[in-house]
Amino acid sequence: MNGEKSLAQIREKLGLIHIYCGDGKGKTTAVTGLAVRARGSGLNVLMTQFLKSGTSGELKPLRDLGVEVISGKYSQKFVFMMNEEEKAETKAQCEKRFREVTAKSREGVDLLILDEVMAAITTGMLAEQDVIDFLKTKPEHLEVALTGRGPSQALIDLADYVSEVVMRKHPYETSGLLGRKGIER
Repeated sequence: MNGEKSLAQIREKLGLIHIYCGDGKGKTTAVTGLAVRARGSGLNVLMTQFLKSGTSGELKPLRDLGVEVISGKYSQKFVFMMNEEEKAETKAQCEKRFREVTAKSREGVDLLILDEVMAAITTGMLAEQDVIDFLKTKPEHLEVALTGRGPSQALIDLADYVSEVVMRKHPYETSGLLGRKGIER
């Protein structure tokens, strides 16, 4: 009974919006840590990734902890490399995923993570206004974390937390080293 009461007390204090942004490495790592902490406290976590392959190393352990993860890239290309047909298909899939996870988040989810949602917005694969409208009408006690580069001022204004990860040096910039399994992916 005490565990149930404390979980109810935890849930009563939820409802804030987090943004993890910037050009540095670590935005997804930060929300992964947030997901682990939330699950460790008994909260229900739903994480979705936009424009990612769905193969990075953090996803299996998150699932093993009971985090529901929805991921997977719609095309093997970056958006700037896609033709118009591929962009239209990717956009439709991003919009569908967003509708699905926001609807699902209204049914017992305590923490919703929208990983790389800013990339979906800035590449035109998801309308920023849809994200803003959701954030303004989300369930009162739903905690939401968004990641990606370049959030607009409108998103920043809606957020309660804004944490910026700044790249000072990265091996890709200095030597062309691509993302390594277990470290960057």
